[in-house]
Formats: sequence, C-alpha cells, structure tokens
Amino acid sequence: MLHINDITWRFGARTLLDGASAAIPAGHKVGLVGRNGCGKSTLLKIIAGELEPEGGAISLPKGARKGMVRQEAPEGKTALIDWVLAQDTERAQLLEEADTATDGHRIGNIHTRLQDIGAHSAPARAASILAGLGFDNAAQQRPLSEFSGGWRMRVALAALLFTEPDLLLLDEPTNYLDLEGTLWITAYLRSYPRSVVVVSHDRDLLNTSVQGILHLDNGRLDYTPGTYDRFETLRREKQALQLSLKKKQDDARRHMEAYVNRFRAQANKARQAQSRLKALARLQPIAAIVDEHVAPFVFEAPAKAMAPPLLRLEEVSVGYEAGKPVLSGLDLRIDPQDRIGLLGANGNGKSTFAKLLTGKLAPMSGRKKIHKKARIGYFAQHQMDELADAETPYDHIRELMPEATEAQVRSRLGGLGFGIDKADTKTDHLSGGEKARLLFALAGFGAPHMLILDEPTNHLDVDSREALIRALNEYEGAVILISHDRHLIETCADQLWLVDGGSVKRFDGDMDDYRKLLLDARRGRAKRSVEKKGAAKPVNDAQAKQALRQQKAKARAAIAPLRQKARTAEKEITRLEREIARLDNDLAAPDLFTKTPEKAADLGRARARAVIAVNKAEEAWMKAMEDYEQAKAAQ
Repeated sequence: MLHINDITWRFGARTLLDGASAAIPAGHKVGLVGRNGCGKSTLLKIIAGELEPEGGAISLPKGARKGMVRQEAPEGKTALIDWVLAQDTERAQLLEEADTATDGHRIGNIHTRLQDIGAHSAPARAASILAGLGFDNAAQQRPLSEFSGGWRMRVALAALLFTEPDLLLLDEPTNYLDLEGTLWITAYLRSYPRSVVVVSHDRDLLNTSVQGILHLDNGRLDYTPGTYDRFETLRREKQALQLSLKKKQDDARRHMEAYVNRFRAQANKARQAQSRLKALARLQPIAAIVDEHVAPFVFEAPAKAMAPPLLRLEEVSVGYEAGKPVLSGLDLRIDPQDRIGLLGANGNGKSTFAKLLTGKLAPMSGRKKIHKKARIGYFAQHQMDELADAETPYDHIRELMPEATEAQVRSRLGGLGFGIDKADTKTDHLSGGEKARLLFALAGFGAPHMLILDEPTNHLDVDSREALIRALNEYEGAVILISHDRHLIETCADQLWLVDGGSVKRFDGDMDDYRKLLLDARRGRAKRSVEKKGAAKPVNDAQAKQALRQQKAKARAAIAPLRQKARTAEKEITRLEREIARLDNDLAAPDLFTKTPEKAADLGRARARAVIAVNKAEEAWMKAMEDYEQAKAAQ
C-alpha cells in the first residue's frame, strides 16, 4: 500500500530523515513513534504531499486517496453536520446534479453511484462520528463560528474520518480530545477498514488500535509488528544484546591488539600476528547504543506536612455568571496524599473545578476550607500561550529565585532539564515539550502541597510521559489529574471523581468500569432513539387501524432478524468481557511472568485477541442497532 523509499530531509544543518525506508501493507494500521523533534510530523507531511523530500520518493497505488487534518481550524456560519457532509465532494456534487439532471440515463447513473457510495446513510454516519467526538444532536446543528478553535479542530478530524481515505494520516489526534473522545477514537481506529499511519504518544491507543510500530530514530525507520509494549520490550532486548555483543567484540579486539603488539617482532609468531591483523581489519565495529537521555521531572516534597483534610468543600457552587453555576452541591475533601483522576466530558466543568481548587474562582455559595499555608501548583495547556516570548527559562526561574547567585539558578535549571543551550533560549523558540517542561518547573517550584495538572501530557513523547509518571509517583503531596491519557490516570491516580450533571462525585470503579459506563450510555441513547422514532401515530378509523396492525405485524416480522442480531452481539459483548476479566485474573497471578513466561505470553496474546473481539462485537452491535432504527423509522 505505502512504500517510503530512501527519504531524506534536512532542516537547516540538522538531518531529520536520512535514507528512511519502510513498507506498509494495504489495510495495516501503524503507529509512528519517536522522540519529540525527531521528524515524525515532517514525515507525515511528506507522505501527504505537503512537503517535497530532498531525496527518495513516496509510492502509493494509483488512485489511492490520502487524508490528513489541516492545521487551520474550519470557520464560517455552516452547521457542523452540513460542513462535515460537504467534505465528501463527490457526494455533494452528485446530489446537486441529481436535482438538475434531465437525461434519464444520467439520472440512473447518478442514483446508482449514490447507492454505491452509501450517500443516503451518510448523514447518519457523519452524525455518529460527530457524536463520538463530543457533539450532541443540538451541537451538530450549530454553526462553526460558535465553537472555539480546539472544538473546530475536532470537527476537522470528524470530516477526515467521514471521508474515509484509503490512507488515513493522523498527527496526535488525541491532543484535541478529552478522555471520552480518546476512548472513542481508539475504538474507531481499531475497526477502520483502510490503512492508517498515526503519530501518537498515547500508550493505550498504540497498544490497542495498531498492528505495528514504525520507529523513527536517527533519521531511519524500523518496523516492529504488534503493540507498543511489544515494541518496547523487543527494543530493550535488542539494546541489551547489542551492548553485550559490543562488549565481547571490544574484549576480542583488545586481546588481538595486545597479541599483535607483543609478538609482531618475533619471527616465530609473525605469521600469527599478521593473521590477527587481518582479522582486526575484517572486524566490523558494532555501533554503541545512543539512547537519548530523558531529563527527569522534579516535584519537591512539601516542606511541612499538613494535617488532613488539606481542602474541604461544603455545599459549594461555582461558575462564571451570577445565578448560573456550572457546578453545585460540591461536598468533598482532599487529603494531603490523595491521588485523584477527574473524569468527565469536555464542557462538563473539569477546568472550572480546577480553578475553584486553585482559587482562580471563588465559591458562589457554600464554604471552601483550606489550610492558610497550603500552596498549590497548577499546570494547564493554555499557560503556554501566556509565557512571555522574549523571556528565557533562566529569566523565569531567576524571577522565582531573586536572592540566588547565577550559579545556583543555572544549577537549578540543569536539574530541571535546561542545560546551557536551552536555559538562555527565548520561549518562542522552545518546542512544545520544552515549554511544557518549563511550566512543570514553575508549577512545582516552592514545594507545593498539591499539584493540579490539566492535560499535562499533550506535548510529551512516550519516554517523557514515563518520566512524568515516575516524578508524580515519587511526589509526596496531593495530585489532581485532568487527562485524556488513560495510562497516566491508571498509573498515578488511586481514586476517580466524575464531573457530570453539574456536580462532582466519587466514581466507584476503575477505568474499565468507566469505559463500560460510556458504552452503556451510548446504548441507552440508541435505544431511546429507536423507541422515539418507532412510535406509531394513533388513528381513529377502525378499518385503518386493522390495516395498520397488519402492516405492523409484517414490519415486525421483517425487522425481527435485525433485533435478534443486536441481541446476539450484546450477548457476545458480555461473554467477551467475562473472558477478559478471567484472563486479567490469570495474568495477576504472582510470579507468572518470571516462572512461566511462555504461559504469560500466551495469556497476554489471548487477552489482546479478546479486546479486539469485544470491540468488533461493539461495532457490530452499533451497526445492528442503526439498521434496526432505520427499519423502524421506515415503518
């Protein structure tokens, strides 16, 4: 399907792609990974045809359609659903021509083609994609101009998914999304019927939605089939083996050189010495592993422990406009070492809740109690835009350390990952990951008692995310996490709170339970839609009633198989979820991976197959429900 042939690309004096080559079969889904700044986005743009490589070429089958989200958010007064539908230009042109065509033969061809491309089911499919990305029916009818840039980028993503290109190119798609949208697109990509190349640092997506990992490192590409966890395991094993082989080769080289130096002047040993010289010449050096160092994140422990609770809310309401609270009835407490993950769709009030905790918003009613000396560190993505472009990391840290010497400030910067080359770089020249690192340093400065992190991983690569996880787990204060990164929440949060329905409540369950809750909600909405559309209008005439009853009987007989298909899929989902639970229980057995690694590998593969199967069953259920709904509506 996709052939990347010896691609070269330079940015200034730096070579990002150096003879990069790879082949991706048709229908394959691949995760493109690598450190921040290594050239992943550049490679995507070359594949999309937005950039021309200095050397090499991209090869695709003739007529293959490729698609990538544009960097500019769509604008205008067009309703979301209409804008998404309009992106299928062939459908739009055919529908327009169908209204004006007069030639009978052409009209027949138009309607045949509309049938072939599923034109009449397109509105339902577009609405389903928009709903998955967080737009309900009412929002889909609103114009683009009423939404922020981030939400309009979701619309652009929806349009790309709707057009179903043969090669789907995605660059960090979850950065636009909340956790609900991330869970949806992870499932969507699993069932996408064509080829996908996705740049992502979302470990959950890379473990469940792709069939292989394409690793960009030092300008070269290397493909590993399977999940990201498998890629990481094999990469570490390969590194360990390569280091071991290099050590053995270096030892052999030193031994040969010592022999030659000792005996080359002795006549009786000269032939052996010459032989070893030839062997040395043939000995190809094994490259040392160059594994870029990831600077650690540092969050100092609070200087003085606080007695619990650190913060308490009693019947608090909060919002931005008098008399219109966003959240109300908040009765919660946060203790000094709590680790809380905030769940809930975008727009439900997670960021409002964070601002209440930080003091950026005062309660409209109720009481908020917090220790007078408690310090709170706050990180949010929007703060990147608030960093002064002309200032450097040194300037920011110097402001917080006015009495320190320059050496002390630079020592502090070095510990935060800003060496001499980056400490004096103006903020507007820093990468997204470097800006995020600076914001983490500012949020954690002064040993706060609580850290509130709002989408902290958006600009971090996988290794940097792991470094952040380590730092948060070592930090001794309270942590509030708002994130679409399931891996981050599962590894750092020990309790979950749900922001929904204008309030914040403790969620009794884990991330799998939350995923099931979202799926159940989708099922409930679909069933209610079916019931609403299938309601019959009352008639008074007895004969008409009889005819209607007969018509209904025939319709029920016709749609019974569809209803049965949905029920069968639902039963299969339940069975597979039980199977996954059983496998999880087996995988949790002590010493399984050390004593019986082959059994552990088999169980892991069985679980991966079950996860894929349950998602296919969910898609089958949704398809059956859509068919059932359409059949009911047509009665």
